[in-house]
Amino acid sequence: MSRIPFVKMHGAGNDFVVVDCLDGDPVDDWRAFASFALDRHLGIGGDQLLLVQRSREADYSMGIRNADGSSAEMCGNGIRAFLKYVRDRGLTDRDQISVETLAGIVHPRWLGDDHVEIEMTRPVLEPQKIPTTLGTSGPLVDVPLDVDGEVHTATLVSMGNPHCVIFVDDPQTFPVRELGPRIENHDAFPQRTNVEFVGVRSPSELVQRTWERGAGETLACGSGACAVAVAAVLSGRAGRDVRIELPGGTLSVRWPDDDGPVWLSGPAATVFEGELDWP
Repeated sequence: MSRIPFVKMHGAGNDFVVVDCLDGDPVDDWRAFASFALDRHLGIGGDQLLLVQRSREADYSMGIRNADGSSAEMCGNGIRAFLKYVRDRGLTDRDQISVETLAGIVHPRWLGDDHVEIEMTRPVLEPQKIPTTLGTSGPLVDVPLDVDGEVHTATLVSMGNPHCVIFVDDPQTFPVRELGPRIENHDAFPQRTNVEFVGVRSPSELVQRTWERGAGETLACGSGACAVAVAAVLSGRAGRDVRIELPGGTLSVRWPDDDGPVWLSGPAATVFEGELDWP
């Protein structure tokens, strides 16, 4: 029996179990450990497992595991928690660091008062790179998506991980938990997809609910908020600087120009820390 130290954190309600792997992996099977640790009844509970790892290309590397044990390329809320973690533990005293992810290297910047801004990757709009089979050339804006005979209108974006954005009249009453898993596992998405259901309050204010690939409905999704902002610009529903209200809090997203990166800012918080017994 091993005891694995961890820290429970969250960004706008999107919650994480963070494990320090800088001295080597304390676990042999991260898929199994993630499924156990993230279980809200039998484990710690969380949306994703974040691994603090060494990198040859950046200051650190962030490994991500979903609640079903699968890997994820990127997590905008997670990267904010990651920066707070390394600062709180004296691993860095810098306001900005570089972090390697499966989606590329990102640069979170400390704003003070437990808020972090991230220069995310440029949005990917080519269908084969998202990936999706719904078209051969992008951007795919307001395209029909047939889900078991029901046709929905979707805008598809990758922020290093795939997103399917669907604008609806009222996300609060929309059947997210019914439709989310059906779209996540739709044949049009060979690597599955995250799904965002979005309402437009004004050109600068959006409302979002998220069904995350491998995690289910979460209180917030940072990369999803970035995809939503891009989709709103491409479809003419919002401007390039928006506030997005999610069940767990509010995130700010800006996309200054078509050829540039997306910027995401929001809170990061530590909840508690402890040790988890692992066979």
